[in-house]
Order: sequence, then C-alpha cells, then structure tokens
Amino acid sequence: MPITPTEHIWMNGEMVPWEQATTHVLTHTLHYGTGVFEGIRAYETSDGPGVFRLTEHMERLHASAKIMMMDLPYSVEELVEATKEVVADSGLPSCYIRPIAYFGYGEMGLNTLPCSVDVSIACWPWGAYLGDDAVTKGVRMKTSSWKRHDHNAMPPSAKTTGNYVNSSLAKVEALKAGYDEAIMLNQAGLVSECTGENIFVGRRGRLTTPPVSAGALEGITQSTVTAIAEDHGIEVVVGDLARSDVYVADEMFVCGTAAEVSAVNSVDDRELPCPGEMTSLIAADYAKCVRGELPKYKDWVELVS
Repeated sequence: MPITPTEHIWMNGEMVPWEQATTHVLTHTLHYGTGVFEGIRAYETSDGPGVFRLTEHMERLHASAKIMMMDLPYSVEELVEATKEVVADSGLPSCYIRPIAYFGYGEMGLNTLPCSVDVSIACWPWGAYLGDDAVTKGVRMKTSSWKRHDHNAMPPSAKTTGNYVNSSLAKVEALKAGYDEAIMLNQAGLVSECTGENIFVGRRGRLTTPPVSAGALEGITQSTVTAIAEDHGIEVVVGDLARSDVYVADEMFVCGTAAEVSAVNSVDDRELPCPGEMTSLIAADYAKCVRGELPKYKDWVELVS
C-alpha cells in the first residue's frame, strides 16, 4: 500500500519534517538488517485518537532490542510519549504507527557493539492490510515453500527488520501465484504463522493458535483475540497445528495489528466456511475493543490527549 505523508516524523527526540527524515546510505542496519520495529494503530474514539496497547508494543520493542544486544537510548515511557506526540502532530483521527530502532551511520562490519542507535517514529493513514472486507469475504491462503526461521538461526521472537526477508519472500510468492497471503511452516513442518499475522484455527467450537516454540511471534493482537474469545466462553489452545489440521478446519482467521481480524476462505485451494461464527463474533468485538467501546478493555486504549 502506498504511504501518504504526514507533516513530521519523530527522530532521536526531535520532530523532523517528513521529507527531511532521511538516513545515510551507509547506515549500518540498511546493510545488515539489524533494526527492530513495531506496528501499532491509533483509532478514532469518542475522546479523540487512542493508541491500542501502546505501552505493550514499546515493551516488545525493548525486548526485541535486548535479543539483538541493542541498547535503546529511550525508555518505554519516553517512547510512549513520543508516539502520542507524533499522532497528535499528524492531526489524524486514526493512523498506523511505525517505530523503528536501528544501528546508525559511522561503523561498518558485522560487529554492532560500537554502533550508535537511532530511533524514529512515523505515522500515516493506512487501511486494513488484507483489505477492508477481509473479515467478511475472507482471504485465499497458500502454504509457502519458504520455511519459518529456526530459533537458533534467526530469532523469530525478535521483531527485527532482517527477519522479514523471510516473510517478504513468502508474501511475494503467494501474490504471484494468485493468493492473498502465505502460511509459513517451521523446520518440522508444523504451522508457524503467516507473513505478518498469527493464525487461529477453529474446530468443534475450540480455537487453536501455534505457540512461540513453532516460530510464531508472540502477537499483541493474538493476545487480544484470545481474551475476547475466552470472554465468550470459547476455549483457546496454544498448540501445534499440522498442515492437514488447517485443511479440515471448521473456520479460520488470521490477526495482527495491520491485518486486524481477517477471515480465511481457503488454504491451498481447499475451501473453508467463511466467515465462521467464532470469527465474526471475535472480529466484531475486536473492532469495538480497539476503539475503547468495551469497558473491560478500555485501559488498553491509551488516549493521545
């Protein structure tokens, strides 16, 4: 999706005009993919823009940085306030937010220890990643030929820029084959996640989502969906899924900050009921939850002002 510029981007503690928010071509992370980032959304609420689970996203950014042995120069609290400043400055009622921390200009080579760390936060208007009608119409999935990272090769628990080469290869493969998204299997052949979403498979009134040990990122939207499902008395199991489990699902959906909750209508040309009853129920509550309309979860929405 094309990016619509806003007026400013926060860079290393300062608001910089959008067109001046640039980096040098010899920036370390550009060459080695060692940056860490987050995808966050702000939604329009009755009290102005509210950022959904902002603090938890910044905590995960810090966790990713720790895995990469990157010392962030800003605390979680400072990044939370900077994000609110960016959203307020944009004037947008709702937007997508991209914080990124990366090793900067001045050092080259694989050793990151002497490198400076730069941090930027940008926001812009962005619709649902898999389409605005994905929750009702569903998306077509393909099992990718590209395997998900092993924990001892590229840490899938860290949301690093370099990890997404793996996802990009799978995404492009699926699109060129005529599908909307790809399912990635791990080295053992078990379902891990999609290229940027967690997976939920429904059978006999129960939902199963793959564990972190399968190579899935521990998703903030995944945790939100689990809470909503359990509030409706739906059992959610974190457990392994074989490829065949997906083919015989009663229903299936994927979720993530960018994709929100998106139904799946087929996997490898095996049609699935779409949208499923649990999918529709959870998607409807998720849309209310992120906008602060469900009292139980209102604290998850951090108001910009």
